[in-house]
Amino acid sequence: MVINPHKLGVHKLLKHIPLNALFDAPSKARLRKAVNIADLRLCAKQRAHKMVFDYLDAGADDEISLRRGKDAYSELEMHFHILSGLKPPLDLSTKIFGQDVKLPFFGCPTAGNRMFHWEGETAAAKAAQHHGTLYGLSSLATTGITEIGQLTDGPKVFQLYVWKDRELVKDVLAKAKEGGFHAMALTVDFTWYGNRERDIRNDFSIPPKYSVNQMIEAIRKPAWTYDFLSHEAYTYACINTEVPADSLAAFVNSQIAPEFDWRDAEWLLGEWNAPSAVKGVCRPDDAIRAVETGFTTMWVSNHGARQLETSPATIDVLPSIREAVGPDVEIILDGGVQRGTDICKALALGADSVGVGKPYLYGLAAGGTEGVIKAYDILKVELDRAMGLLGTGTVDELKKRGPGLIKKRNGSARDYPDRYAYERGYGGGVI
Repeated sequence: MVINPHKLGVHKLLKHIPLNALFDAPSKARLRKAVNIADLRLCAKQRAHKMVFDYLDAGADDEISLRRGKDAYSELEMHFHILSGLKPPLDLSTKIFGQDVKLPFFGCPTAGNRMFHWEGETAAAKAAQHHGTLYGLSSLATTGITEIGQLTDGPKVFQLYVWKDRELVKDVLAKAKEGGFHAMALTVDFTWYGNRERDIRNDFSIPPKYSVNQMIEAIRKPAWTYDFLSHEAYTYACINTEVPADSLAAFVNSQIAPEFDWRDAEWLLGEWNAPSAVKGVCRPDDAIRAVETGFTTMWVSNHGARQLETSPATIDVLPSIREAVGPDVEIILDGGVQRGTDICKALALGADSVGVGKPYLYGLAAGGTEGVIKAYDILKVELDRAMGLLGTGTVDELKKRGPGLIKKRNGSARDYPDRYAYERGYGGGVI
């Protein structure tokens, strides 16, 4: 048995020594000064352990898809109308999975949120409740379904991977239904684990391996380290609270089913029998087949550019998927979103709503609930401004008139940030 601070009970002692506020004071000061998502990224980088930050920040292989996902939005121009008679704030409300929400964007379900900040998924759930939008819970979350249900009474989607064990799947889906989740999203682009080389270089593990390098980095990031050491070790609470976080890799390798196919998807939909999304669509023909199989929502995604390197930017394939499935099938898009203008462009080009991953996780790593709420605040203000200047007063109007307002141009050097952009995370950051 490997001895570590949690097995020695160090957290039981430290939880009675409330030094969190002291260690977090510099982080909170930085958070207050953040004005955009790039600033939140820097706040997260300064607070989180390098191993953890790079896990959040990275893409697959050479991170080409990660950079292209952001570049693609730079190549879309917004051809605005004038004298539209609008005034702020605009009506940003819409429906996601048939449920009323106040914002057309939400935080994507992401695994292991407590590695970024001790509040974990509860912070994201509180932010969703605060802003009146959808909350997404990963099946590899470090907070349980029941606890999330107590934090937000708004619409919720439960994300599921392609597990081998059908009894496990049925058990998790039953818990999600009991927990008030309105929809299910099946992630289909995770049949192999992506090659994330920053993780390899950092010797990424959950929890840390307590190597010399990792301990030195922990000393450099006292706020994150004290959070980690003064709270319970986390488990993957939606699957089995007996599965410790450090067993995740072995569990995933034993449970992920690369052979999962359309017939398995039909079985899954029969077990759920409620609104359902297929998450990981990037081809029109797959979208058509997903509709024919019974999925109610197409989730256009490349897993945050963390899986197949040189997969396309999701905003580039969105129009073709909208054309393929027609106007009545719900489409969610994620990938590359860093600005409210990006959300505006996605809605204009065929998305009914937009998922954000890195932006809210940067906020979480920077400052827990306060940081996630701030990430949503930033994107909400930017989206409101973009829609107003574009001349569209509602989400419905933006979607109806959008294709005539957004035009693609060839990229040029002038489209991209200045020479300090890499330090601010343009293209996902550079090691």
